[in-house]
Amino acid sequence: MESAKIIARLARMLCSVALAEEIAQDAFVAALEQWPERGVPENPAAWLMTTARNRAIDQLRHVKLAERKHASIAGDLDSQSEGEGISPGENAIADDLLRLMFVACHPVLTVEARVALTLRLLGGLMPVEIARAFLASEAAIQQRIVRAKRTLTEARVPFEVPDAAERATRLASVLEVIYLIFNEGYAATAGEHWMRPALCDEALRLGRILAELAPQESDVHGLVALMEIQASRLGARVAASGEPILLMQQDRSRWDPLMIGRGLAALARAESDGRALGPYALQAAIAVCHARARAPAETDWKRIVALYDALAALTPSPVILLNRAVAVSMAYGPAAALEIVDELRHESRLVDYHLLPSVRGDLLEKLGRFEEARAEFARAASLTRNARERALLLGRVATCGAAGGRPS
Repeated sequence: MESAKIIARLARMLCSVALAEEIAQDAFVAALEQWPERGVPENPAAWLMTTARNRAIDQLRHVKLAERKHASIAGDLDSQSEGEGISPGENAIADDLLRLMFVACHPVLTVEARVALTLRLLGGLMPVEIARAFLASEAAIQQRIVRAKRTLTEARVPFEVPDAAERATRLASVLEVIYLIFNEGYAATAGEHWMRPALCDEALRLGRILAELAPQESDVHGLVALMEIQASRLGARVAASGEPILLMQQDRSRWDPLMIGRGLAALARAESDGRALGPYALQAAIAVCHARARAPAETDWKRIVALYDALAALTPSPVILLNRAVAVSMAYGPAAALEIVDELRHESRLVDYHLLPSVRGDLLEKLGRFEEARAEFARAASLTRNARERALLLGRVATCGAAGGRPS
């Protein structure tokens, strides 16, 4: 629980994320050695922080950087008592955590490296846990983290909150990482489980922390709103057997009203500055349309289409257009949506995207073109790497085969 705070504090002192993590681990080892004999301190967090800070000071002296760092060390020591009962102020911890987020999500790193490093430093997850979540080998994740820390050192990335000119770009990188973590939890790319709720929880935790650290950033509140509302459905998205339950078939009484309320409050904060909504807030507004509908038939699909139009204008993407086509089918009929999807079949970025034939199969099935729909569902099943989703799509293949009068 204290890992991220300690690493953030040490990284500011040492200007090295790798060294900060190493010394933080030394402090935890010292606790494991000393607490069983001496008892757990009255303030364990402060004990850990003080022990880690003292080891960092020793390290600075050892590498003969004491003169250069003397002023900042003295400032730390003056602001804190040497006793274990005093820990850094909440503002100092918040500033350090925000700096660590910007460093771990620095654009100099690959997206995969940012995700792994963020989960390791800020989430406290071990490489084996990250590997399990993303279906990679532990060795691969460990190497990814080591390379990321080496890259940050070689690039001399400063441990600081970027200035106003760079802040928007860097904040977008932080939000992208949190969004990717959430999405992998909400709809797992591969494996035996359709969802990984622990990743959704971790992304939500990081998003809530960031919202407190950067309360004036409307995009942050937009992302938190989106995650809260989407996560409210987690309990209704799978059957007891683990089979996926699609949106239109979900028992909406199982949606979490507390999370929906939090999402609405976060969206209100995103809207409060009067500026145009960002991409995450627009997606949250779409999610709100579903959350406010007590039954699927009450969904305001025309508003959803309009929101997708705004989202596509802001961040053009074939995936957004595909999602918009689904909304068009509900608002204006499957024939109108099929025209949109057929145009997207020529989009190179969707060639191996399993949801394109899945959506097209659904539209064809609604139009009574069962044989064509069957072929599309079969192609979608061949493209997905998620076992639960594959089973769902193969079920649609069987349904279309039966409806078309042919054996499955």
